[in-house]
Amino acid sequence: MGVVSRAARACRARATTLGLAGAAGVGALAASYGFAGRTPQFVAAPVASAFVDAAPAVLVRVGIQSLGSTAQSLVLASALAAVVALYAFVTVLAWEAARRTGLPAEVVVAAATVAVGWGVVGALGSAVAASAGATLPGAASRFRPRKPGPVDEDRRSVLAGVLSATGLSAGGWLLGSTGASDTASGGRERVAQTGTEGRLLDRALAASFDVPDLEPLVSTEFYEVDINAVNPTPDRDGWTLDVTGAVETERTHDLASVQSFPTEHRFVTLRCVSDPLNGTKLDTALWTGVPVRALLDDASLTEDACCVVMRAEDGFYMEVPLDAVEDGLLAFGMNGLPLPREHGAPARVLVPGHWGEVNVKWVTELEVTETPVEGYWEKRGWHGTGPVNTVAKLHAVNRSGGRIEVAGHAYAGTRSIERVEVSTDGGETWTDADLTDPLPARVPADATDPMLDGAAADAWRGWRFTYDAPGEEHEVVVRATDGTGTVQPREYHEPYPRGATGWVSRTLD
Repeated sequence: MGVVSRAARACRARATTLGLAGAAGVGALAASYGFAGRTPQFVAAPVASAFVDAAPAVLVRVGIQSLGSTAQSLVLASALAAVVALYAFVTVLAWEAARRTGLPAEVVVAAATVAVGWGVVGALGSAVAASAGATLPGAASRFRPRKPGPVDEDRRSVLAGVLSATGLSAGGWLLGSTGASDTASGGRERVAQTGTEGRLLDRALAASFDVPDLEPLVSTEFYEVDINAVNPTPDRDGWTLDVTGAVETERTHDLASVQSFPTEHRFVTLRCVSDPLNGTKLDTALWTGVPVRALLDDASLTEDACCVVMRAEDGFYMEVPLDAVEDGLLAFGMNGLPLPREHGAPARVLVPGHWGEVNVKWVTELEVTETPVEGYWEKRGWHGTGPVNTVAKLHAVNRSGGRIEVAGHAYAGTRSIERVEVSTDGGETWTDADLTDPLPARVPADATDPMLDGAAADAWRGWRFTYDAPGEEHEVVVRATDGTGTVQPREYHEPYPRGATGWVSRTLD
């Protein structure tokens, strides 16, 4: 009987230890989030980045194609679980060390978890916050208020630890969610635009088709894709851009220096190389910035310069041929506002007509090279550094009075869109759809009376087509022709490795 009792007590002791250790892990995570918010100083951020960097290329590809943006959420969830487990494990080891040395448990736990936090995130403030969160549940479990009657000490210890972790989680979520997560974006609210930007945005809105379920020509929800579960938060005041490599004079620019170059506004469309054939990772904005060519000329390229490697704050990098990027834009504004954090604040590069992955966000260096360099995604099997594929997407279907209206957008990079055709019989016969007027060409920011004529070199067009409902199931197919006269190819290919191709179709009743 005594043996059973001892075994039961040992089992309960282990359960109590595990419960309190779990509470310590949750407390550490919550306190770090409360201190840092969703920034790189959050203790789970470097863990998530390490998971992405360590993942085999085939796993990354399957995740992107099968899960899309959900894959990043799963990576972050895995990182959160790993952080909780790490702090729980370290806390148990610290308790055992305290028992053997006779030192106060709180002191040993605090020292051990500060060291762990510093090693993981490299930021003392977040490490100390996480340590405090890990130490509190154990300290709370040892608080002994006087209460009459028999008391289950194990249950009370676990309850105290869990309650303290719960309180930390609620407080951390509130503090972190209202903290620094948007400090680099300049805010996300839309404001009334005036001047050149306002006129350009008004022009784009007026040119848009008024079709239900179809975005206007300036996107209201711009897609976001990058390698991060937690985005960087570069400081605008401390940000610099280095122009290095095969140049006569290396340069370092801060934001004010960049903005001293001639500034212009451009309508530019971006499409992700992982975008499904009729997916939604295709959007357009009005961007404000300076021509990349001006920055390169300022540094004076050497005769053997061939390529530019664009490096970012988060370790991401892509390489493109010099002739592809020299007509690019270093953008620091978007739709009349400072560039938002999620789109690369303080500055990003826009490379005309190339897949979205080449348009590097949070850029910190333009390295001119004399030989090609394999980029981040190319090392993982993707080849999105080439020009985008021509596509017409079908995103809106509306019915009224026996008529059916179909609509979408078409994009072909710098080749532009010449026409969009629609077939209502599965591709047997074709009819031209109506197209929106092209968006205006680039406009100098200092123009007092800017001309809004001419066509944007790298922007989509909207299309729509209305026909009599045939009264039976039928297949609607859409295809685009670019400015070179090349028709969107019929053959389907999945996004990997060079972007999706094929005609977009939809079966309607």
